[in-house]
Amino acid sequence: QVQLVESGGGLVQAGGSLRLSCAASGRTFSNYAMGWFRQAPGKDREFVALIPWSSGYKYYGDSVKGRFTISRDNAKNTGYLEMNSLKPEDTAVYYCAASSNVGLLRAPENYVYWGQGTQVTVSS
Repeated sequence: QVQLVESGGGLVQAGGSLRLSCAASGRTFSNYAMGWFRQAPGKDREFVALIPWSSGYKYYGDSVKGRFTISRDNAKNTGYLEMNSLKPEDTAVYYCAASSNVGLLRAPENYVYWGQGTQVTVSS
């Protein structure tokens, strides 16, 4: 089992920045790829970013590419999502997730472990 707890969400004006954290406990966090997803009211869960266990390549959804940065610190069992140039359409609940699979894990079905989510609201 891997337990994930997100933090860092909040209310920010358009153009602002937030840094989300995902604290992991339980099994060795470094053995898992980490993904970030988001879900706005009435919409499907959307892939945001992915970083594998080795922090090699990083993969982003088209809507956040160039504005968001995913990273992880395996020594601290923590993952991060740095969000810059935020837009009102970024408003959603943001979830981190862990997967033992490899590859371009864009689909939520690839992930077994999920956090409870943190709300990000961007005002115009």
